[in-house]
Amino acid sequence: MKGYFDHAATTPLREEVQKEMIRYMEEEFANPGSLYDAGSRARDLVEHARRQTAWALGASPREILFTSGGTEGNNMAILGVARQYRKRGKHIITTQVEHPSVLEPCHQLEREGFRVTYLPVDETGMVQMDELEQALTSDTILVSIMAANNEVGTLMPLHRIGELLQDHPALFHTDAVQFFGKHPFQVDDWKADLLTLGGHKINGPKGVGALFVRRGVRIQSVLFGGGQERGLRPGTHHVPGIIGMGIAAELAAREAPALQAHLTRLRDRLWTDISREIPFVRLNGHPHHRLCSNLNLSFERVEGQAVMLELNRAGISIASGSACSAGKHAPSHVLSAMGRKPEEAYQSLRITLGRETSERDISFLREELRKALDYLRSLI
Repeated sequence: MKGYFDHAATTPLREEVQKEMIRYMEEEFANPGSLYDAGSRARDLVEHARRQTAWALGASPREILFTSGGTEGNNMAILGVARQYRKRGKHIITTQVEHPSVLEPCHQLEREGFRVTYLPVDETGMVQMDELEQALTSDTILVSIMAANNEVGTLMPLHRIGELLQDHPALFHTDAVQFFGKHPFQVDDWKADLLTLGGHKINGPKGVGALFVRRGVRIQSVLFGGGQERGLRPGTHHVPGIIGMGIAAELAAREAPALQAHLTRLRDRLWTDISREIPFVRLNGHPHHRLCSNLNLSFERVEGQAVMLELNRAGISIASGSACSAGKHAPSHVLSAMGRKPEEAYQSLRITLGRETSERDISFLREELRKALDYLRSLI
């Protein structure tokens, strides 16, 4: 799609992924829980996708659970760990800038009697290691900190967090939905105990994701029914989605180094041009430790939503916030935690690039953005 700059919200389905999903739906549609041959073939496809996803993370297939996406994976990890280990302690640590699918389970656990520490971030959106270290207690059972912020793109210091937690019994969960596929990594790089992925952020299908649960870690089920996914995610497998997830995960891991270089070059060129040609613009998030695909900008005297709507008229799809916050009439909780005033938060625009983004797309966006801002500022 020409003019698409909202890859943090979702990505187009890859042709290779689509082809295999359609083949299953047309030829191998059986339930993988069935004992006859067609069911066995479907089950084999699920297990092949599990091996692909495990390979992409440097994990064992036994450590991969298929989910409906990042939200379910985060809920399973946080609620499942807290309820499983509540006799060991009832303290959880996260940050103020997490995705709602992390913050809301934490709020639920507070209603169940757990204590949650929401770590602040600095003006770049980065959590501070000394504050994390000071927050750890003997009662802490889980630390959940995202790999990369979905709004401003700041990369959290997960290597250092993983090293710190090696000397503490608390388990370490990270939401890697935005990070995976854009930067090369494996779970042991961060020493993560649990890690969440989403299929539709890596040119895979919507409605499917994966949760890595390190061998030896136990979680309580938050869903109840059949015995699928070791009883932790009961219900008939979404086989076409799982097939797509496996292919997309393998391709994303293989291509991550090249994609990182490509997107970094485009992102830096776009920011250089915008900062030179458009006055009164501010970069939100860390200037260096950020996703290769993300530019979050604030334009003085103009609301981000007004810019988004003006660009939409030019055929450009872009976000004035995260897709999961659409419809909420409140300033970004991420930008607020970074110390931005409400009016500054409302002036933000999130530009996210993907594997389909070209040099021509960047030039088109820059020109239309300049025209949109000139027009909107002329109305003031």
